[in-house]
Amino acid sequence: MSKEKNIIVTGSAGFIGYHTSLNLLSSGEYIIGIDNHNDYYDPKIKDQRVNRLKKNKNYKHYKLDISNKESLSDVFKKNKIYKVINLAAQAGVRYSIKNPLAYIKSNIVGFANILENCRNHNIEHLVYASTSSVYGANTKMPFSEHDSANHPLSVYAATKKSNELMAHSYSYLYKLPTTGLRFFTVYGPWGRPDMALFKFTKNILSEKPIDVFNYGKHSRDFTYIDDIVQGITKTLNNSATSNINWNSNQPDPATSIAPWRIYNIGNNKPVQLMEYIHALEKHLGKKAIINFLPIQQGDVPDTYANIDNLKNKYNYKPSTSVFEGVSKFVKWYKSYYEYD
Repeated sequence: MSKEKNIIVTGSAGFIGYHTSLNLLSSGEYIIGIDNHNDYYDPKIKDQRVNRLKKNKNYKHYKLDISNKESLSDVFKKNKIYKVINLAAQAGVRYSIKNPLAYIKSNIVGFANILENCRNHNIEHLVYASTSSVYGANTKMPFSEHDSANHPLSVYAATKKSNELMAHSYSYLYKLPTTGLRFFTVYGPWGRPDMALFKFTKNILSEKPIDVFNYGKHSRDFTYIDDIVQGITKTLNNSATSNINWNSNQPDPATSIAPWRIYNIGNNKPVQLMEYIHALEKHLGKKAIINFLPIQQGDVPDTYANIDNLKNKYNYKPSTSVFEGVSKFVKWYKSYYEYD
């Protein structure tokens, strides 16, 4: 590892972390990846992602849990870090109903450790993952960062909303620039096996039924991974200013008293779940056997991202349609699992 300044990417063995690391490495950055390789889903795909990253000499990997204060602090002490992207988290709305304490450990304790290390090591900018799930019971569409997000419907969403509040405190108290990104239903190659697209593809190819909740009446702002990475890198390179202006007329006064920002990052084009499934059927050349079920606890019926703030500030332009994105996923899936 070079003595050049490094960017830490936590969750680098994960879906979004892997693609983000890959993109930054291609730009010549030095990346320190951190991941605990837990078994929430098959660690094999996590190991394979990291092995691909390790082929780049500018990548260094630490297998550790961010909730381990001492181990995380050692990484910051031993390396010259100037920016941090925190994508490590216990993910999944449904699993948070079964095992809420796993979310407190990773998403609250772990994130607190990240914040502490950032302030103690004068990090220039912390970018971290939040989620569209924070909007919870909101029914006003599209979801805007200026809307209330005080009624999360899952422990997962509550922990991510807590991250936003914790970040604001650190931004205000210690002038630590932080940017939270509320991701909207990310999908694409090397995705998570616990997510719908992965499960649907596996079952359709095996001619097994797929479970479709809310009787297929969901709509989601499906966002292709390349468009997500574009937003992450654009915000990473442009931290919020720390100018204090108590008399600001901004819609959200929180952004005027601290170097703290929150942005939606989505496709801005919600798609009906059944349309998503039909696109998958077309690219697989097979019809799905559908098992319609009631809405699951913790789920929200619809998501729709207002991305005006990210678009206006950073010229963010998602460009991948669901039809194109699903096609790319299917191509990768068949190659990865060696389907003819």
